[in-house]
Amino acid sequence: MGSPGRLLVVIKGGGDLASAVAHRLFREGRAVVIVEEPEPRVVRRRMAFAQAVFDGEATVAGVRAIRTPAGATMQRLLETREAIPFIVDPTGKVVQALRPAVLVDGRMRKKQRSDSSVAEAPLVIGLGPGFLAGREAHVVIETARGPDLGKVITTGEALPYDGMPVDLGGFTKERYLYAPVGGVFRTRLDIGGLVEAGQTVGEVAGVPLVVRVGGTVRGILKDGVQVKQGQKLVDIDPREEAVVAGISQKARAIAAGVAAAIAAWEASPEGEH
Repeated sequence: MGSPGRLLVVIKGGGDLASAVAHRLFREGRAVVIVEEPEPRVVRRRMAFAQAVFDGEATVAGVRAIRTPAGATMQRLLETREAIPFIVDPTGKVVQALRPAVLVDGRMRKKQRSDSSVAEAPLVIGLGPGFLAGREAHVVIETARGPDLGKVITTGEALPYDGMPVDLGGFTKERYLYAPVGGVFRTRLDIGGLVEAGQTVGEVAGVPLVVRVGGTVRGILKDGVQVKQGQKLVDIDPREEAVVAGISQKARAIAAGVAAAIAAWEASPEGEH
């Protein structure tokens, strides 16, 4: 499936890193489809196509994704390139039905093993920890900051998740809020809002959430989403010139790694078509 002469690339997940991959591949002229869960737990929603779940469409760095069912509308979008087709899949069966040539698992489950498999597509690419090259994915892309960021791994795994956020304005873990209990997340704030240290920004199951750092809301989970204890809910940017939208340098490096892996596969005997 896909436009004539173009291999179909399906991306699992609509978070900021997966969205950077979708953006890069779409701009390269590839046929790209994003598949996401009905309630994505995505915090940096202005950097992510996952917002299309809630709004019907989302734009990241000048590229638009439109929520659509699989079928004629999806095919039209692939052909016209008006936008990236974005499919909400509560069953987990859409990928199998689409039969992509390339599958990118960008769900970033971090400490969990992926449930993807090399049997799902001729080329399966996994982002970050949770993939063993040759088992859950054919190749793995390094997502940890450092000299190997974006590296294509053909043997072994990516570095394990270390839980250390990037330093912004001298703050790391203090910038984040996590769910103290499981339940429904409630907030009146949105991305781009200003907060002060000590301010209550929401609650989970009646337990208030108080930020430790003042600044701009860089990311915040959608109001009304069910969360698990320990899940990331809020990301504060304490800098005067906060960045809340677009594609980060880290995400661009990861997207470049995915693009390189696909190009290398297409040039190999396995990728001949």
